Amino acid sequence: MKIALFGASGNIGKRIGREALERGHEVTALVRHVSRSENSRMRAVYANITDPAAVASVIAGHDAVINAVGPAGNAAGDSMLVLTAKSLLEALPRAKVRRLIIVGGAGSLVTTAGTLLFNSPDFPPAWKAIAMAHGEALQIYLSSQDLDWTYVSPAAIIEPGLRTGKFRTGSDKLISDSSGKSGISMEDFAMLVIDELEKPKSIRQRLTAAY
Repeated sequence: MKIALFGASGNIGKRIGREALERGHEVTALVRHVSRSENSRMRAVYANITDPAAVASVIAGHDAVINAVGPAGNAAGDSMLVLTAKSLLEALPRAKVRRLIIVGGAGSLVTTAGTLLFNSPDFPPAWKAIAMAHGEALQIYLSSQDLDWTYVSPAAIIEPGLRTGKFRTGSDKLISDSSGKSGISMEDFAMLVIDELEKPKSIRQRLTAAY
């Protein structure tokens, strides 16, 4: 499969790229800074993900697009998540690409208390704006009935770790263990993304996973 991967130089993006390559897929790394593409097995191409015409041009001929671009951690970065969603929903039909996987946020998952995670009392205030922006972007993707998209939310905590293949999956509810912890490694998250790409089970739905 030919995959166009946005955000291939990020912590999660590079693991998704590596997982795809190890399974025999062809990956084009679409990055903001070509020099930052660390994997020589991926062809690195500059792309402005918020420009629909530019996106359509670089993704044409691919079988799927994975958006692993994260915000820059400021107000402009937060708004970029929404601009990106609008751009991709316009660009993919232009390029005649139907399959889209989005690496989203965990903040809009529903807790056992029935509230959104980012409204929980112990949710870090510094992350709330980004989490809300991810939630707004999700609503934009939910409005699309033309593309075969999947919005993949990580657990509440995602960090570098082991590739175990042992995780639980769900849709809109936060998954936690018996102690209330919700976590997953970036390596297992990358596995989840490529599993969904190869054997789709969550078309036009959210997908999440945790231990």
